[in-house]
Amino acid sequence: MSKNTIGVGVIGASTLNPGWAMASHIPAIQALPDFELRAVSTSSKASAEATGQALGVPAFDNPETLINHPDVELVVVAVKVPHHHSLTVAALDAGKMVFTEWPLGRTLEEAEDLSARAQKAGVRTVIGLQARFAPAVQHVRDLIAQGYIGDVLATNLVGTGMIWADQIPRSFAYTLDANQGAGVLPVPMLHALEAVNFALGSFVSVDAAAAVRRPTVRLIEEDRSIHATAFDHIALSGALQNGAIVSVLYRGAPSRGDNLRWEINGTKGDLVLTAANGNFQVADLKLQGAWSDQTNVAPLELPETFAAAPGGLSGDFGANTLREYSAFARDLRDGTRIVPDFAYAVQRHKLLDAIHEAARTGIRQKVA
Repeated sequence: MSKNTIGVGVIGASTLNPGWAMASHIPAIQALPDFELRAVSTSSKASAEATGQALGVPAFDNPETLINHPDVELVVVAVKVPHHHSLTVAALDAGKMVFTEWPLGRTLEEAEDLSARAQKAGVRTVIGLQARFAPAVQHVRDLIAQGYIGDVLATNLVGTGMIWADQIPRSFAYTLDANQGAGVLPVPMLHALEAVNFALGSFVSVDAAAAVRRPTVRLIEEDRSIHATAFDHIALSGALQNGAIVSVLYRGAPSRGDNLRWEINGTKGDLVLTAANGNFQVADLKLQGAWSDQTNVAPLELPETFAAAPGGLSGDFGANTLREYSAFARDLRDGTRIVPDFAYAVQRHKLLDAIHEAARTGIRQKVA
């Protein structure tokens, strides 16, 4: 065990029921020399035993034991959203650094509480908003800063949550309940808006319309249907701090057309990002652009510096999570604060609340 590595414990990693933690967090931790996986916790004794044996680390069937493990310095909360608040509180109370997946909580109030607790505890935190770490998104931000498209005039984005169709896996059924904070709006759409805000700046106001267009959804593993209350279609229009106009449409189910298309228009040029997967944070993005007298967009190569960085140019499912871990390691070494933390997550939750309120009332909302 090296003194130079950060000991990580992952809540929600199971080889018997592999989910987001196994697909992204575990590979990232194992790939980077700055981190060392030292414990995992799952929801049952059987899965804990199987996962511990497979990963070669202590495994527990309750998160409290992991949180209080002396070799765990960073606790990763990668479970369903309704459990984020209680588990993150426990980790903060134990004085541990915490990496909690997005959304930080079910509500703005939960997010604000966690941010305040983290500040009081004086520990570093990370929120799982990975879209900004995609090389294509970072290159778009650089190109805009360099004047490639001139002044940004407007941007439009159409995306898809992919899994919210007329049937859904049982493990995702909870996301159909609006009170659980894990539907199309708070998850895939906010991940996409994170890319928009990172590259173009923050919203100052939003208008929105939203609806539950599939109120009855069938569980794939069972011969029954359940009622959905979480929005599965959301249309957003708004204005950014730089004056640019934004239009966004997010759908729950896959499209036979484009599942992700983001176009940015400027006074001198245009940029377009596309992907087959509408979940921006894991999408394999293709970047095109044109400027000056060019009449059609064409593929743009990413700088070689991205290929040499952790995660490279790979479109692997968890590559952006690896990049976020790598950036957090640099923050800890250099004393910087590049990686979004819980305080930043509160700002994203305020945007989420503004969209909800605009959709509910039909009245334009200012974004704090």
